[in-house]
This record gives sequence, C-alpha cells and structure tokens, in this order.
Amino acid sequence: MRNKAVVLLSGGLDSATVLYLARSHGYKCLCIIFDYGQRHKREIESAKRIAKSALCPYEILKIKFPWKGSALLDNKVKIPGVTKSQSQCGAKRSLPGGDKVTSAIPATYVPARNIIFLSFAVSYAEAVGAETVFIGAHAEDYSGYPDCRPEFFRAFRKTVSCGTKAGIEGRGIDIKAPIINKGKSEIVKLGKRLKVPFELTWSCYRGERHPCGKCDSCRFRAKGFKGAGIKDPLN
Repeated sequence: MRNKAVVLLSGGLDSATVLYLARSHGYKCLCIIFDYGQRHKREIESAKRIAKSALCPYEILKIKFPWKGSALLDNKVKIPGVTKSQSQCGAKRSLPGGDKVTSAIPATYVPARNIIFLSFAVSYAEAVGAETVFIGAHAEDYSGYPDCRPEFFRAFRKTVSCGTKAGIEGRGIDIKAPIINKGKSEIVKLGKRLKVPFELTWSCYRGERHPCGKCDSCRFRAKGFKGAGIKDPLN
C-alpha cells in the first residue's frame, strides 16, 4: 500500500504543483481545502477541480477568522499591488523586469494562517495514519510572509515531533515544503513537467471573474510564467 500524505490545497499554482509532485512520488494524497472567509473564494472551486483532476479525495474545512486582521478577510482593507515606485515602509527588493516589492509584511498576511492550517493537517494525518503533510509555501517570491520561511517549518516540525502521539511513539509526521527554495519560474517549469493543469489554478487575491493582473499574487504569477517561457492559460 502506498504511503498516505495530506496535502494543503489552496487552488493556486504552488499547491497544485506540490500535489502533483507528491503524487509523482507515489503518495496516496488526501487534500484539505480551507474555506476561511477569504475574499478570493474562487480559489476553493479551483482547488476542488484540481483535486478531481489528480484523482485525489478532498475535505473542505470551513473555519472563521472573526477578528479579521488581513486584506484577504476584510473587504474594507485595500489589497496592495506591486508598483514601479512603491512608497510603503521597509526595504525594497527587485523583481524581474525592474518592479519593486517592499520587504515589510503586506496587508494580505493572515495572522498565523499556516500555523492554523498545518495544525489541522497534522491532526488529519495522525487520525488517518498519514506520515507526511505537504504544503506549497516558498520563500523567495512570497511577499514576505513570516510563515513561509524555512525557519518556521523547522520549528513547526519540532512542535509536531514533541506534541503528537505519532511523534512521541517515534513514528512522526513529516512536514514537507518541497518548493520552499524555488523561484516562481522554477515552480512553473516543474509544474509543466508534472503536467499540472495550470488552466484550473487561480492566483488572484481579488477573486473576480478574471485575474486583476495588479495584486502581488498576479504579478508574481505573471513573472513566473514569463521567466519559464510558458504562456499562462489564464491570460
């Protein structure tokens, strides 16, 4: 019997690529899709379609962040975009093509989201006997979110090791972030090799009928496809 893995599936390019990567390594993948009140609810439908295309069962977990705290949860907060001359506080770093993005944590950060999501995933994994949890976080292009950094995942692995029955009994549940150090163009190229259905993925924070092309997520996606020399089917 193949080893089981729980995959956090958002509907975006990164998590879809990680799902197909885990499947290619022989894992029997069980997907978790979160409905957490996000503005871009369209990604939920994308996630469902991606899971079905990969022939993987999925669970949709509906949770609430009633305290808001993020532009993704509060319609009154403007979703930021990348501009040629951004005036936000914090040091700037360059993107391909000369755009700048601030290193300050953006308004789209959802407080402790990955801690919460991974906790659900570990609970699910322990309950069904899965040995691995996969997440599509990556550090290089990911808007400066603190819970997408390698040091966060190293710390979380230690927490799982000492805070679960599986960990205490020596079986353990591994947390894998296989694209953590990849750039967006590398992820696109990997997804292409794995035959990820890019046309089913959704990245835009605004969640409207068509991608806005202006938010950080849209811009990173566009740079990734351009850098990979591959046409984005959503454009």
